Amino acid sequence: MDTLPHQALHPQRFWVREPTPSPQPHELTTLARYAVDSLVLLLQGVIAGPAFREFGQHGYDNAMTIAGYVGMLIGALFWGLGADIIGRRFAFNVSLLLCSISVIIAGAMPNWPSLGLWIALIGFGAGGNLVLDTTVFLEYLPGNKQWVLTLMAGWWGLGQAVTGFVAWGFLVPEKWNCPSVDDCTRQNNMGWRYVMFTSGALVFVMSILRVTVIRLRETPKYLLALGEDAQVVETFQFLASKYNRHCSLTVDKLDACGVVLGTHSKNRFSFAETLVHLRGLFSTPKIALSTSLIWVSWAMMGLAYPLFYVFLPSYLASRGANLNVSPFETWRNYTLTNISSIFGPLLAGWMCNIPFLGRRYTMLIGTLMTAAFFFAYTSVRNGAQDVGFSCSIAFCLNIYYGTLYAYTPEVLPSAHRATGNGVAVACNRVMGILSAVIATVSNTSTSAPLYICGALLVAMGVLSAFFPFEPYGRRSS
Repeated sequence: MDTLPHQALHPQRFWVREPTPSPQPHELTTLARYAVDSLVLLLQGVIAGPAFREFGQHGYDNAMTIAGYVGMLIGALFWGLGADIIGRRFAFNVSLLLCSISVIIAGAMPNWPSLGLWIALIGFGAGGNLVLDTTVFLEYLPGNKQWVLTLMAGWWGLGQAVTGFVAWGFLVPEKWNCPSVDDCTRQNNMGWRYVMFTSGALVFVMSILRVTVIRLRETPKYLLALGEDAQVVETFQFLASKYNRHCSLTVDKLDACGVVLGTHSKNRFSFAETLVHLRGLFSTPKIALSTSLIWVSWAMMGLAYPLFYVFLPSYLASRGANLNVSPFETWRNYTLTNISSIFGPLLAGWMCNIPFLGRRYTMLIGTLMTAAFFFAYTSVRNGAQDVGFSCSIAFCLNIYYGTLYAYTPEVLPSAHRATGNGVAVACNRVMGILSAVIATVSNTSTSAPLYICGALLVAMGVLSAFFPFEPYGRRSS
Protein backbone atom coordinates (compact mmCIF):
# COMPACT_ATOMS: atom_id res chain seq x y z
CA MET A 1 0.00 0.00 0.00
CA ASP A 2 1.39 3.41 -0.99
CA THR A 3 2.08 6.34 1.27
CA LEU A 4 0.82 9.82 0.41
CA PRO A 5 3.85 11.81 -0.82
CA HIS A 6 3.90 14.21 2.11
CA GLN A 7 6.36 12.83 4.61
CA ALA A 8 8.76 15.52 5.82
CA LEU A 9 11.59 13.07 6.31
CA HIS A 10 14.90 12.25 4.69
CA PRO A 11 14.21 10.46 1.35
CA GLN A 12 16.04 7.32 2.50
CA ARG A 13 13.89 7.01 5.57
CA PHE A 14 10.39 5.59 5.55
CA TRP A 15 7.67 4.94 8.09
CA VAL A 16 7.89 1.36 9.29
CA ARG A 17 4.44 -0.19 9.49
CA GLU A 18 3.99 -3.09 11.83
CA PRO A 19 0.80 -4.90 12.83
CA THR A 20 -1.09 -2.05 14.45
CA PRO A 21 -3.96 -2.30 16.94
CA SER A 22 -7.47 -1.62 15.73
CA PRO A 23 -9.19 1.46 17.18
CA GLN A 24 -9.13 1.07 20.95
CA PRO A 25 -10.52 3.00 23.97
CA HIS A 26 -8.18 5.99 23.61
CA GLU A 27 -9.35 6.36 20.01
CA LEU A 28 -13.00 5.84 20.93
CA THR A 29 -12.60 8.62 23.47
CA THR A 30 -11.45 10.88 20.67
CA LEU A 31 -14.71 10.09 18.88
CA ALA A 32 -16.76 10.99 21.96
CA ARG A 33 -14.76 14.18 22.32
CA TYR A 34 -15.74 15.10 18.76
CA ALA A 35 -19.37 15.00 19.92
CA VAL A 36 -18.47 17.19 22.90
CA ASP A 37 -16.84 19.75 20.59
CA SER A 38 -19.94 20.15 18.45
CA LEU A 39 -22.10 20.38 21.59
CA VAL A 40 -20.00 23.28 22.89
CA LEU A 41 -19.76 25.16 19.60
CA LEU A 42 -23.53 25.37 19.21
CA LEU A 43 -24.11 26.84 22.65
CA GLN A 44 -23.57 30.49 21.74
CA GLY A 45 -26.18 30.29 18.98
CA VAL A 46 -28.65 28.59 21.33
CA ILE A 47 -28.38 30.98 24.28
CA ALA A 48 -27.71 34.31 22.52
CA GLY A 49 -31.40 35.21 22.02
CA PRO A 50 -32.67 34.68 25.59
CA ALA A 51 -29.47 36.16 27.08
CA PHE A 52 -29.76 39.31 24.93
CA ARG A 53 -33.38 39.66 26.02
CA GLU A 54 -32.43 39.39 29.72
CA PHE A 55 -29.71 42.03 29.36
CA GLY A 56 -32.21 44.54 27.95
CA GLN A 57 -31.20 44.11 24.31
CA HIS A 58 -28.48 46.69 24.79
CA GLY A 59 -25.43 46.25 22.59
CA TYR A 60 -24.62 44.53 19.31
CA ASP A 61 -27.13 41.72 18.76
CA ASN A 62 -24.68 39.58 16.72
CA ALA A 63 -21.89 40.04 19.29
CA MET A 64 -22.00 36.43 20.53
CA THR A 65 -21.65 35.07 17.00
CA ILE A 66 -18.61 37.22 16.33
CA ALA A 67 -17.13 36.55 19.78
CA GLY A 68 -17.45 32.80 19.22
CA TYR A 69 -15.92 32.96 15.75
CA VAL A 70 -13.04 35.20 16.89
CA GLY A 71 -12.28 32.79 19.72
CA MET A 72 -12.37 29.79 17.36
CA LEU A 73 -10.18 31.63 14.85
CA ILE A 74 -7.48 32.38 17.43
CA GLY A 75 -7.85 28.93 19.00
CA ALA A 76 -7.45 27.11 15.69
CA LEU A 77 -4.21 28.97 14.94
CA PHE A 78 -2.83 28.82 18.49
CA TRP A 79 -3.55 25.15 19.21
CA GLY A 80 -2.85 24.03 15.66
CA LEU A 81 0.63 25.52 15.61
CA GLY A 82 1.14 24.63 19.26
CA ALA A 83 0.40 20.97 18.63
CA ASP A 84 3.18 20.86 16.03
CA ILE A 85 5.59 22.55 18.46
CA ILE A 86 4.84 21.16 21.93
CA GLY A 87 3.03 17.99 20.91
CA ARG A 88 -0.51 16.71 20.44
CA ARG A 89 -1.02 15.30 23.94
CA PHE A 90 -0.73 18.52 25.99
CA ALA A 91 -2.81 20.62 23.60
CA PHE A 92 -5.42 17.86 23.27
CA ASN A 93 -6.03 17.64 27.02
CA VAL A 94 -5.75 21.31 28.00
CA SER A 95 -7.99 22.76 25.28
CA LEU A 96 -10.97 20.63 26.31
CA LEU A 97 -10.55 21.42 30.03
CA LEU A 98 -10.36 25.16 29.27
CA CYS A 99 -13.48 24.89 27.16
CA SER A 100 -15.54 23.15 29.85
CA ILE A 101 -14.60 25.62 32.59
CA SER A 102 -15.40 28.58 30.32
CA VAL A 103 -18.88 27.17 29.54
CA ILE A 104 -19.76 26.92 33.25
CA ILE A 105 -18.47 30.42 34.05
CA ALA A 106 -20.27 31.91 31.02
CA GLY A 107 -23.57 30.70 32.45
CA ALA A 108 -23.09 32.97 35.48
CA MET A 109 -22.28 36.18 33.63
CA PRO A 110 -24.24 39.31 34.67
CA ASN A 111 -24.13 41.30 31.42
CA TRP A 112 -23.72 41.11 27.64
CA PRO A 113 -20.02 42.16 27.36
CA SER A 114 -18.81 39.70 30.03
CA LEU A 115 -20.81 36.91 28.39
CA GLY A 116 -19.12 37.76 25.09
CA LEU A 117 -15.68 37.44 26.71
CA TRP A 118 -16.37 33.93 27.98
CA ILE A 119 -18.03 32.90 24.74
CA ALA A 120 -14.78 33.89 23.03
CA LEU A 121 -12.81 31.77 25.50
CA ILE A 122 -15.13 28.84 24.81
CA GLY A 123 -14.40 29.32 21.12
CA PHE A 124 -10.67 29.53 21.87
CA GLY A 125 -10.70 26.10 23.51
CA ALA A 126 -13.12 24.55 21.04
CA GLY A 127 -11.14 25.91 18.08
CA GLY A 128 -8.21 23.81 19.21
CA ASN A 129 -10.35 20.76 19.77
CA LEU A 130 -11.54 20.69 16.17
CA VAL A 131 -7.97 20.75 14.90
CA LEU A 132 -6.64 18.16 17.31
CA ASP A 133 -9.46 15.60 17.23
CA THR A 134 -8.92 14.59 13.61
CA THR A 135 -5.14 14.92 13.90
CA VAL A 136 -4.79 12.67 16.93
CA PHE A 137 -7.33 10.12 15.71
CA LEU A 138 -5.67 9.84 12.30
CA GLU A 139 -2.21 9.39 13.78
CA TYR A 140 -3.37 6.37 15.76
CA LEU A 141 -5.37 4.72 12.97
CA PRO A 142 -4.00 1.80 10.92
CA GLY A 143 -3.55 2.76 7.27
CA ASN A 144 -6.36 0.51 6.06
CA LYS A 145 -8.82 2.04 8.53
CA GLN A 146 -8.43 5.72 7.59
CA TRP A 147 -11.95 5.81 6.16
CA VAL A 148 -13.16 5.69 9.79
CA LEU A 149 -12.00 9.31 10.09
CA THR A 150 -14.89 10.31 7.79
CA LEU A 151 -17.28 8.22 9.84
CA MET A 152 -16.10 10.10 12.92
CA ALA A 153 -18.12 13.16 11.88
CA GLY A 154 -21.28 11.24 12.81
CA TRP A 155 -20.34 11.98 16.40
CA TRP A 156 -20.45 15.66 15.48
CA GLY A 157 -24.14 15.29 14.70
CA LEU A 158 -24.65 13.39 17.96
CA GLY A 159 -23.15 16.27 19.92
CA GLN A 160 -25.40 18.73 18.10
CA ALA A 161 -28.40 16.55 18.92
CA VAL A 162 -27.45 16.56 22.61
CA THR A 163 -27.33 20.37 22.49
CA GLY A 164 -30.78 20.32 20.91
CA PHE A 165 -32.19 18.08 23.64
CA VAL A 166 -30.69 20.22 26.43
CA ALA A 167 -32.07 23.41 24.82
CA TRP A 168 -35.43 21.74 24.25
CA GLY A 169 -35.60 20.89 27.96
CA PHE A 170 -34.60 24.29 29.36
CA LEU A 171 -35.68 26.88 26.78
CA VAL A 172 -39.32 25.84 26.46
CA PRO A 173 -40.80 25.99 30.03
CA GLU A 174 -42.25 29.45 30.72
CA LYS A 175 -41.00 29.43 34.32
CA TRP A 176 -37.39 29.60 33.03
CA ASN A 177 -37.92 31.86 30.02
CA CYS A 178 -39.23 35.42 30.12
CA PRO A 179 -41.67 36.37 27.34
CA SER A 180 -40.35 39.86 26.55
CA VAL A 181 -37.56 42.30 27.29
CA ASP A 182 -39.95 44.51 29.30
CA ASP A 183 -40.24 41.96 32.13
CA CYS A 184 -37.08 39.90 31.90
CA THR A 185 -34.86 39.31 34.93
CA ARG A 186 -32.33 36.72 35.93
CA GLN A 187 -34.90 35.08 38.20
CA ASN A 188 -37.48 34.42 35.47
CA ASN A 189 -34.98 33.76 32.67
CA MET A 190 -32.73 31.01 34.01
CA GLY A 191 -33.28 28.67 31.06
CA TRP A 192 -30.21 29.72 29.06
CA ARG A 193 -28.06 29.58 32.19
CA TYR A 194 -29.22 26.04 32.91
CA VAL A 195 -28.25 25.11 29.36
CA MET A 196 -24.72 26.40 29.99
CA PHE A 197 -24.37 24.83 33.44
CA THR A 198 -25.62 21.43 32.25
CA SER A 199 -23.48 21.39 29.12
CA GLY A 200 -20.42 22.68 30.93
CA ALA A 201 -20.72 20.06 33.66
CA LEU A 202 -21.00 17.28 31.07
CA VAL A 203 -17.93 18.51 29.19
CA PHE A 204 -15.98 19.01 32.43
CA VAL A 205 -16.59 15.43 33.54
CA MET A 206 -15.45 14.13 30.17
CA SER A 207 -12.33 16.32 30.20
CA ILE A 208 -11.38 14.95 33.64
CA LEU A 209 -11.96 11.37 32.48
CA ARG A 210 -9.82 12.13 29.44
CA VAL A 211 -6.85 12.95 31.70
CA THR A 212 -7.32 10.53 34.60
CA VAL A 213 -8.89 7.36 33.19
CA ILE A 214 -7.90 7.01 29.54
CA ARG A 215 -4.48 8.62 29.41
CA LEU A 216 -3.47 9.65 25.92
CA ARG A 217 0.12 8.98 24.91
CA GLU A 218 1.94 11.20 22.45
CA THR A 219 1.27 10.08 18.87
CA PRO A 220 4.06 8.02 17.25
CA LYS A 221 4.06 10.16 14.11
CA TYR A 222 4.75 13.32 16.08
CA LEU A 223 7.55 11.56 17.97
CA LEU A 224 8.98 10.29 14.69
CA ALA A 225 9.08 13.82 13.28
CA LEU A 226 11.05 14.86 16.39
CA GLY A 227 13.52 12.03 15.82
CA GLU A 228 12.55 10.40 19.13
CA ASP A 229 13.04 6.84 17.87
CA ALA A 230 13.18 5.24 21.31
CA GLN A 231 9.84 6.80 22.31
CA VAL A 232 8.26 5.74 19.00
CA VAL A 233 9.25 2.13 19.61
CA GLU A 234 8.22 2.27 23.28
CA THR A 235 4.76 3.60 22.33
CA PHE A 236 4.17 0.89 19.74
CA GLN A 237 5.43 -1.83 22.06
CA PHE A 238 3.15 -0.52 24.83
CA LEU A 239 0.10 -0.59 22.55
CA ALA A 240 0.98 -4.00 21.18
CA SER A 241 1.38 -5.42 24.68
CA LYS A 242 -1.77 -3.80 26.03
CA TYR A 243 -3.97 -5.05 23.19
CA ASN A 244 -2.21 -8.38 22.66
CA ARG A 245 -0.76 -7.60 19.21
CA HIS A 246 2.60 -8.44 17.70
CA CYS A 247 5.04 -5.62 16.95
CA SER A 248 8.59 -6.30 15.75
CA LEU A 249 9.61 -2.65 15.41
CA THR A 250 12.95 -1.84 17.08
CA VAL A 251 15.16 1.23 17.44
CA ASP A 252 17.76 -0.43 15.21
CA LYS A 253 15.24 -0.78 12.39
CA LEU A 254 14.40 2.92 12.61
CA ASP A 255 18.08 3.87 12.76
CA ALA A 256 18.68 1.88 9.60
CA CYS A 257 16.15 4.05 7.73
CA GLY A 258 18.06 7.31 8.02
CA VAL A 259 17.74 10.59 9.88
CA VAL A 260 14.74 12.89 10.18
CA LEU A 261 15.51 16.30 8.68
CA GLY A 262 13.72 19.64 8.33
CA THR A 263 10.71 19.20 10.61
CA HIS A 264 11.76 21.72 13.30
CA SER A 265 13.98 24.78 13.68
CA LYS A 266 16.94 24.92 16.05
CA ASN A 267 14.75 26.69 18.62
CA ARG A 268 11.27 25.14 18.71
CA PHE A 269 9.86 28.13 20.64
CA SER A 270 10.68 30.80 18.09
CA PHE A 271 9.19 32.57 15.09
CA ALA A 272 11.48 30.49 12.89
CA GLU A 273 9.62 27.39 14.07
CA THR A 274 6.36 28.87 12.79
CA LEU A 275 7.94 29.49 9.39
CA VAL A 276 9.22 25.91 9.25
CA HIS A 277 5.70 24.54 9.64
CA LEU A 278 4.18 26.97 7.17
CA ARG A 279 6.89 26.31 4.57
CA GLY A 280 6.40 22.59 5.03
CA LEU A 281 2.84 22.99 3.71
CA PHE A 282 4.23 24.39 0.44
CA SER A 283 7.38 22.27 0.08
CA THR A 284 6.57 21.09 -3.47
CA PRO A 285 4.25 22.52 -6.16
CA LYS A 286 1.80 19.64 -5.75
CA ILE A 287 1.67 19.96 -1.97
CA ALA A 288 1.32 23.75 -2.31
CA LEU A 289 -1.64 23.30 -4.68
CA SER A 290 -3.25 20.78 -2.32
CA THR A 291 -2.85 23.05 0.72
CA SER A 292 -4.20 26.08 -1.14
CA LEU A 293 -7.29 24.31 -2.48
CA ILE A 294 -8.09 22.89 0.95
CA TRP A 295 -7.87 26.31 2.60
CA VAL A 296 -10.02 27.88 -0.11
CA SER A 297 -12.64 25.14 0.36
CA TRP A 298 -12.81 25.76 4.09
CA ALA A 299 -13.15 29.51 3.51
CA MET A 300 -15.96 29.07 0.96
CA MET A 301 -17.90 26.80 3.30
CA GLY A 302 -17.46 29.29 6.14
CA LEU A 303 -19.19 31.93 4.05
CA ALA A 304 -21.82 29.95 2.14
CA TYR A 305 -23.55 28.02 4.92
CA PRO A 306 -24.11 30.70 7.61
CA LEU A 307 -24.88 33.38 5.02
CA PHE A 308 -27.61 31.23 3.51
CA TYR A 309 -29.46 31.09 6.83
CA VAL A 310 -28.94 34.82 7.41
CA PHE A 311 -30.91 35.72 4.28
CA LEU A 312 -33.37 32.82 4.21
CA PRO A 313 -35.99 34.00 6.79
CA SER A 314 -36.51 37.42 5.17
CA TYR A 315 -36.65 35.87 1.71
CA LEU A 316 -39.30 33.33 2.73
CA ALA A 317 -41.37 35.95 4.54
CA SER A 318 -41.35 38.20 1.49
CA ARG A 319 -42.85 35.35 -0.53
CA GLY A 320 -45.69 34.55 1.82
CA ALA A 321 -44.20 31.69 3.84
CA ASN A 322 -45.92 31.12 7.18
CA LEU A 323 -43.39 29.55 9.56
CA ASN A 324 -44.92 30.63 12.85
CA VAL A 325 -43.91 27.96 15.35
CA SER A 326 -44.08 27.71 19.12
CA PRO A 327 -40.92 27.51 21.28
CA PHE A 328 -41.61 23.79 21.71
CA GLU A 329 -41.76 23.28 17.93
CA THR A 330 -38.67 25.46 17.40
CA TRP A 331 -36.44 23.33 19.62
CA ARG A 332 -38.06 20.10 18.49
CA ASN A 333 -37.27 20.99 14.87
CA TYR A 334 -33.77 22.06 15.87
CA THR A 335 -33.18 18.67 17.50
CA LEU A 336 -34.62 16.74 14.56
CA THR A 337 -32.36 18.64 12.16
CA ASN A 338 -29.27 17.83 14.21
CA ILE A 339 -30.24 14.18 14.54
CA SER A 340 -30.48 14.04 10.74
CA SER A 341 -26.90 15.30 10.46
CA ILE A 342 -25.63 12.15 12.20
CA PHE A 343 -26.35 9.95 9.19
CA GLY A 344 -24.63 12.02 6.50
CA PRO A 345 -21.10 11.06 7.64
CA LEU A 346 -22.16 7.42 7.98
CA LEU A 347 -23.06 7.38 4.30
CA ALA A 348 -19.91 9.35 3.47
CA GLY A 349 -17.76 6.81 5.32
CA TRP A 350 -19.13 4.08 3.07
CA MET A 351 -18.93 6.15 -0.11
CA CYS A 352 -15.33 7.31 0.38
CA ASN A 353 -14.19 3.70 0.61
CA ILE A 354 -15.58 2.91 -2.85
CA PRO A 355 -12.62 2.90 -5.29
CA PHE A 356 -14.21 4.93 -8.11
CA LEU A 357 -15.52 7.58 -5.67
CA GLY A 358 -12.86 7.98 -3.00
CA ARG A 359 -12.81 11.11 -0.89
CA ARG A 360 -12.87 13.64 -3.72
CA TYR A 361 -16.00 12.49 -5.54
CA THR A 362 -17.79 11.82 -2.26
CA MET A 363 -17.34 15.53 -1.52
CA LEU A 364 -18.54 16.44 -5.01
CA ILE A 365 -21.73 14.40 -4.59
CA GLY A 366 -22.35 15.84 -1.11
CA THR A 367 -22.11 19.45 -2.27
CA LEU A 368 -24.30 18.93 -5.35
CA MET A 369 -27.00 17.29 -3.21
CA THR A 370 -26.79 20.11 -0.67
CA ALA A 371 -26.97 22.80 -3.37
CA ALA A 372 -30.07 21.16 -4.83
CA PHE A 373 -31.82 21.33 -1.45
CA PHE A 374 -30.58 24.90 -0.91
CA PHE A 375 -32.27 26.01 -4.11
CA ALA A 376 -35.39 23.96 -3.34
CA TYR A 377 -35.58 25.50 0.15
CA THR A 378 -36.58 28.84 -1.40
CA SER A 379 -40.00 27.30 -2.20
CA VAL A 380 -40.83 26.51 1.45
CA ARG A 381 -44.21 27.88 2.56
CA ASN A 382 -45.04 26.15 5.87
CA GLY A 383 -43.44 24.66 8.97
CA ALA A 384 -43.60 21.04 7.82
CA GLN A 385 -41.73 21.86 4.63
CA ASP A 386 -39.23 23.89 6.63
CA VAL A 387 -38.24 21.06 8.95
CA GLY A 388 -38.19 18.57 6.06
CA PHE A 389 -35.77 20.62 3.99
CA SER A 390 -33.69 21.49 7.06
CA CYS A 391 -33.20 17.80 7.84
CA SER A 392 -32.33 17.04 4.21
CA ILE A 393 -29.75 19.83 4.07
CA ALA A 394 -28.19 18.74 7.37
CA PHE A 395 -27.87 15.18 6.06
CA CYS A 396 -26.37 16.13 2.69
CA LEU A 397 -24.11 18.88 3.95
CA ASN A 398 -22.48 16.53 6.43
CA ILE A 399 -21.57 14.16 3.61
CA TYR A 400 -19.30 16.93 2.37
CA TYR A 401 -18.28 18.38 5.72
CA GLY A 402 -17.50 15.00 7.25
CA THR A 403 -15.34 14.03 4.29
CA LEU A 404 -13.54 17.39 4.19
CA TYR A 405 -12.80 17.15 7.93
CA ALA A 406 -11.18 13.77 7.31
CA TYR A 407 -9.49 14.61 4.01
CA THR A 408 -7.69 17.69 5.36
CA PRO A 409 -5.41 15.97 7.92
CA GLU A 410 -5.06 12.89 5.69
CA VAL A 411 -3.18 14.75 2.95
CA LEU A 412 -1.21 17.24 5.05
CA PRO A 413 2.43 16.41 5.96
CA SER A 414 2.52 14.76 9.38
CA ALA A 415 5.15 17.12 10.84
CA HIS A 416 3.01 20.13 9.87
CA ARG A 417 -0.44 18.55 9.99
CA ALA A 418 -1.85 20.43 12.98
CA THR A 419 -0.65 23.78 11.61
CA GLY A 420 -2.24 23.17 8.21
CA ASN A 421 -5.43 21.91 9.81
CA GLY A 422 -5.53 24.91 12.13
CA VAL A 423 -5.14 27.41 9.28
CA ALA A 424 -7.91 25.62 7.34
CA VAL A 425 -10.33 25.92 10.27
CA ALA A 426 -9.21 29.54 10.78
CA CYS A 427 -10.11 30.35 7.15
CA ASN A 428 -13.58 28.99 7.87
CA ARG A 429 -13.92 31.19 10.96
CA VAL A 430 -12.82 34.36 9.15
CA MET A 431 -15.64 33.86 6.67
CA GLY A 432 -18.04 33.13 9.53
CA ILE A 433 -17.20 36.51 11.08
CA LEU A 434 -17.74 38.13 7.69
CA SER A 435 -21.17 36.51 7.36
CA ALA A 436 -22.22 37.95 10.73
CA VAL A 437 -21.13 41.44 9.64
CA ILE A 438 -22.97 41.09 6.33
CA ALA A 439 -26.09 40.07 8.23
CA THR A 440 -25.94 43.33 10.16
CA VAL A 441 -25.29 45.83 7.38
CA SER A 442 -26.97 44.35 4.30
CA ASN A 443 -30.51 44.09 2.95
CA THR A 444 -31.65 40.59 3.89
CA SER A 445 -34.83 40.68 1.77
CA THR A 446 -33.05 40.22 -1.56
CA SER A 447 -32.81 36.73 -3.05
CA ALA A 448 -29.46 37.11 -4.82
CA PRO A 449 -27.29 36.00 -1.86
CA LEU A 450 -29.24 32.74 -1.56
CA TYR A 451 -28.35 31.75 -5.10
CA ILE A 452 -24.77 32.91 -4.61
CA CYS A 453 -24.51 30.56 -1.61
CA GLY A 454 -25.87 27.69 -3.68
CA ALA A 455 -23.39 28.49 -6.44
CA LEU A 456 -20.55 28.51 -3.90
CA LEU A 457 -21.53 24.99 -2.86
CA VAL A 458 -21.40 23.79 -6.44
CA ALA A 459 -18.00 25.46 -6.86
CA MET A 460 -16.74 23.73 -3.72
CA GLY A 461 -17.77 20.38 -5.10
CA VAL A 462 -16.08 21.00 -8.43
CA LEU A 463 -12.97 22.19 -6.57
CA SER A 464 -12.82 18.97 -4.55
CA ALA A 465 -12.75 16.93 -7.77
CA PHE A 466 -9.50 18.73 -8.67
CA PHE A 467 -7.72 18.08 -5.38
CA PRO A 468 -4.32 16.62 -6.37
CA PHE A 469 -4.26 13.81 -3.80
CA GLU A 470 -6.72 10.94 -3.34
CA PRO A 471 -6.17 9.21 0.02
CA TYR A 472 -8.14 6.07 -0.90
CA GLY A 473 -5.81 3.06 -0.86
CA ARG A 474 -2.89 5.05 0.57
CA ARG A 475 -1.48 5.65 4.01
CA SER A 476 -1.33 9.20 5.33
CA SER A 477 2.20 10.43 6.04
